[in-house]
Parts: sequence; structure tokens; C-alpha cells
Amino acid sequence: MDLATLIGLLLALILVIGGVVVGGEPGAFVNFPSLLITVGGTLGATIMANPVERIKGFAKVLKRAFVAESPDLIGLVQTLVSFAEKARREGLLALEDDAVELDDVFLRKSIQLVVDGTDPELVKGILDTEIGLLEDRHSSSKQMFDTMAELAPAFGMLGTLIGLIQMLRNLSDPDALGPGMAVALITTFYGSFMANILCIPVARKLAVRSSEEVLSRELMVEGVLAIQAGENPRIVEEKLKVFLPPQLRDVLDEEKNSGKQAEEG
Repeated sequence: MDLATLIGLLLALILVIGGVVVGGEPGAFVNFPSLLITVGGTLGATIMANPVERIKGFAKVLKRAFVAESPDLIGLVQTLVSFAEKARREGLLALEDDAVELDDVFLRKSIQLVVDGTDPELVKGILDTEIGLLEDRHSSSKQMFDTMAELAPAFGMLGTLIGLIQMLRNLSDPDALGPGMAVALITTFYGSFMANILCIPVARKLAVRSSEEVLSRELMVEGVLAIQAGENPRIVEEKLKVFLPPQLRDVLDEEKNSGKQAEEG
């Protein structure tokens, strides 16, 4: 579970709803027809704007924003450096058994291509193409929430217009104008609430998830090509450390030094 996503959502809900309750008469913010117009219209238009297969994966994409964890870049660097050391000692074929045990499908495929003696340019071309297609898939999934973020306020405004039309039909009754205006504005509130509490944050989090996964795969490609070229493991490590933010580089160095001290002790 991604605590940042969960805590952020709960905090936003608590503060916004808390502000409504503290302001008095929270029941004034509940209007079922307005909810139908805003939520129903947004969902219907989103379904219309996307292919069926993408809509079927909606729950899975939403879950990814809340459950998926960031890649372990430090562990990935350590794994690739250990592969470089083994390949330098025993040859590339020695990595075949290690590749089978890898959980990451992309890394397993990358190592297998190298073990099979595939030309380095072809290896890079295959892996780069797969990364590009991954970005396309992530972008198409994110588009569902981008679409909802655009449509929710628009349907909120549509509901407001409907409410205003209904209100203007009752101009002969001044006492009904105030409540009528309040009901008309509720749909705008619902649209803004839906877009800013859920759709936009989820779309942004999916973009972060995508960039993290692409970065980890680019790191894998760089490491695998360096291993195939027979480069010194220390050089491989320095190449891969470029992909890490400064704080993770420090953590990697600390773990490496502590490991050396344990071996010497």
C-alpha cells in the first residue's frame, strides 16, 4: 500500500468534508439529482471516450495508484553488478540459471537475450521498443483519469445550468430563489470535488509510477549492455549509479562499505 496516496486522499476528504460540516447544514450539500448529473455524466462520457478493453482495466489502473511500490533501484544495481562480476569470472553463459530465478520479467528477458548471444544493437533495439510500448500503455491508462478530470467540472457546470433554468421558471416565488440557486451550484461543487480530490491526483500518481518504472528499465538496459560488453564491474556500478538520486547513491555506498567491513571482520 502506498501510504502517501492513502494519507493524501484521507487528508483531503477529512479537511474538505470537515469544512462543510463546521460551516453548518451539511445536508445542504447533498442533492441526488446533481450527483447523477455530475458523476453519471462523467462516467458515461469517459466510457464513450475510451475503448472497452481500457475501461475493463479501470479498477486495475486505479489500484496501481494505491498499491504499487517504487522499484528497488539499489537492489537492482547490486544485482546487475553481481551479474557483471560473475560474467567476468565465468562467462555470460553462467548467468542463464540466475536469469531463470529473476522475478522481473523484463530483466529476465534482457539477460536471456545476452546469454543467447544476441547482437548488442539488436538487444538494445528490442528492449528500447519494449520500454516505448510500456510508456504508451501507461499513457493510455492515465488518459482515462485525465478525461474524467476534464469532464467532471464540465458536467458540474452543465448541472448548474440545468438548475438555473429550473430556478428561473420560478421567478414569481422569491422565497424559492435562494434554495434554487444553492441546488444549482451544488453540481459545480461535485464536479470540482471529483476532479480535484480523485481524478487529477490519481492521474499525477500514475505518471510518477510510469516514470519510475521506465527509469528502472532504462537502468536494466544500461547494465545488461555493459555486462554483455564485458566491462569491469566497478565501471558497471558507476554507470548505473548515474540513474540513482544522490541520497540513494549514499545509501548504496554505505551498504557496500558495511558489506566489505563484514567480510574483513
